[in-house]
Amino acid sequence: MTPSRLIRIGVLADTHGLFDPTITKLFSRVDHIIHAGDIGKRSVIEQLKAIAPVTAVSGNVDGYEESGLAREGIITLNGFRIAIRHVVFEGGKLTKEGREFLDRTSPDICVFGHTHQPRNEWFGNTLLFNPGAAGPTRFTLPRMVGTITIGARLSTKHVRLDSGDITRGF
Repeated sequence: MTPSRLIRIGVLADTHGLFDPTITKLFSRVDHIIHAGDIGKRSVIEQLKAIAPVTAVSGNVDGYEESGLAREGIITLNGFRIAIRHVVFEGGKLTKEGREFLDRTSPDICVFGHTHQPRNEWFGNTLLFNPGAAGPTRFTLPRMVGTITIGARLSTKHVRLDSGDITRGF
């Protein structure tokens, strides 16, 4: 697969109604934003749309039917097939539904949330990427977002929202 150009993707999940203004600066140069569910408030998506085009899926706290967002999504950016679903891992393991989702969609990258734990690992030929949680602090985990860059090579990064160092974004 030869990407046509460099593309930058801002990735977040588990905002639970909180839009941290730091996200605006971190994602100021992204081409696309992916929100992997547990959005909390529609205003979070509207603020993200002011930065770049957004693809979002609903999470378990969004009320799958009530949110108006799909449970899962598939997009292609720069020749890479990206699958998005809120719950793929739980209890440190790939869920049965997560495995079925990966088998059915055969993505290059799978973006997910739910655990609030950043993850960046390969499962066969699929990169599994959880940006961590961008919402209120929970479970003593740091508040984080992620970035994916697709160009001559694929690269990812997790960025702590509370680090005070927004230069670590794009």
